[in-house]
Amino acid sequence: MALRSEYALGHSEFNEFLFAVVGEEKSGQQLTVLSALARLGFDPWGEAARLAALPREAATQALAAAIGKLPEGDWNAADALSIAGHLIGCLPKRRSAAAAASQQHGYAEVERKSGAPKWLIWLVLGAALFVAYANWNASIGAQDLPGAARPGLSQFLGATPPVVVLN
Repeated sequence: MALRSEYALGHSEFNEFLFAVVGEEKSGQQLTVLSALARLGFDPWGEAARLAALPREAATQALAAAIGKLPEGDWNAADALSIAGHLIGCLPKRRSAAAAASQQHGYAEVERKSGAPKWLIWLVLGAALFVAYANWNASIGAQDLPGAARPGLSQFLGATPPVVVLN
């Protein structure tokens, strides 16, 4: 099963946002939005899609609240709003909530829609195989009748097949 585009790391529209640096942790490591959201228990791509659908101010407030829950690094709770404002600027062009929900659930719809045609194709293929087998079986049965021509390998080789009469 292929990943939806927003979950494919190389092609995600949220890469700029998710890999943006929130700040430096006390250990000296840079903390990205992706790591911060994952540590807080969020699905980073789902949260990015949700934030992208919100108005800028609401998205900034929501991200600032999340940053405020992180253990402090080189930032403090007072800096969370300005950090969030900068990071929200890295999100792709805002979409409506309906468009985000549609895209988020679009893959499931494709899965449901594609199930019926696959099932129908298998049904048609099975019916075609059944008809082919029935015709083949009927032609074999007709060849067993006296006087019926029996096509087979011996015709192509020029030999006369032995005739077996069953009582």
